[in-house]
Order: sequence, then C-alpha cells, then structure tokens
Amino acid sequence: QVQLVESGGGLVQAGGSLRLSCVASGSIFSINVMGWYRQAPGKQRELVARSFSAGFTNYADSVKGRFTISRDNAKKTVYLQMNSLKPEDTAVYYCNADVFGVDYWGQGTQVTVSS
Repeated sequence: QVQLVESGGGLVQAGGSLRLSCVASGSIFSINVMGWYRQAPGKQRELVARSFSAGFTNYADSVKGRFTISRDNAKKTVYLQMNSLKPEDTAVYYCNADVFGVDYWGQGTQVTVSS
C-alpha cells in the first residue's frame, strides 16, 4: 500500500503564490510518475503537471510558465510551485503516484484564488 499526503493549500489573492507538497509513504521501491491533478466544482479532474523518474516533466497548457513541478526522490516527495495564480486555478488539488503501473491518490487539498 502507498499513502500520499498533501499539504500547502489555502486561500490566496489573484497574482499570489502557493506551494503544494505531497509525501509518499508505504511499501515503495520506486515511483515512476508523480504528479498533480485538480478538480473544480462541476468539472472533471484534470492533469496539472507530472514529473517522470527519467527526469522530464509535462504541464497542462493552462499552467505553463506559472507552475513548476519538482520532486525529491530520496524523500519521496513532489512539489508544485504555483505562481501568478488566477481565480480559475481554484480547485481541489490531488497528488498522484504511479507505482509499477498502479495509481495512488492523495486526499486532496483545497486551493482557492480570490479575485
């Protein structure tokens, strides 16, 4: 079993910044992909950013240039630095980990951006 615990969400004004963290624990030898997804009210969950163990990353077009994903493999932690936040970034943000093809999810952390 793998557990993911997110932290760092909150309320911020438009143009502000937040940093999300997600720590993985449990029976993990390696994590291929760690990433962040988000779900706004009435919308489907969508990819925000992913970090692959090979070293590359990908981002949703809507966050490119504003968000940065990074990971510390030794600490089994992934971060999401969010800058220039917009009201449309308001959502519950979920951490995701792919461990040998099995998906694991965190409980989610709320990010609210006021205009």
